[in-house]
Amino acid sequence: MDRVCETDYDRKMLLRFIENQKLPFTASVTAGKHRTNDQNRLQRLWVKEISEQLGDRTPEEVRGYCKLHFGVPILRNENEAFCQEYDAVVRPLPYEHKLKLMMVPFDFGVTRIMSTRQKTAFLEAIQKHFTEQGVVLTDPSALERRAA
Repeated sequence: MDRVCETDYDRKMLLRFIENQKLPFTASVTAGKHRTNDQNRLQRLWVKEISEQLGDRTPEEVRGYCKLHFGVPILRNENEAFCQEYDAVVRPLPYEHKLKLMMVPFDFGVTRIMSTRQKTAFLEAIQKHFTEQGVVLTDPSALERRAA
């Protein structure tokens, strides 16, 4: 269960929820806000652009590659629970299996558990990696101006 607390009321309700849990239980708190819809839209756009320009992989394959190469390292460094689970279940597998796990139908959770700060770092890593290969990605600030 994930809850984003943005107000004092949200925090109060979370504390009440915790007080009513039977012992023992495990809880974790992550600083920051959950990723945003704008970040998700930008990621989908970039994955499509990368796929179209490289021409050798589907958008889903690009998404899986990005999750494995950029998302996993971010979460392994910053989320102890993720690191433990990933290292126990996924890390021992061959590369091809890890890559398949990042894609549908398995879709190992990576970006869905990121904070906005982590998702920003993830998007910046994608942008750096693929623009260095000559891929032209939509400028996020251009999207913001267009929406305004």
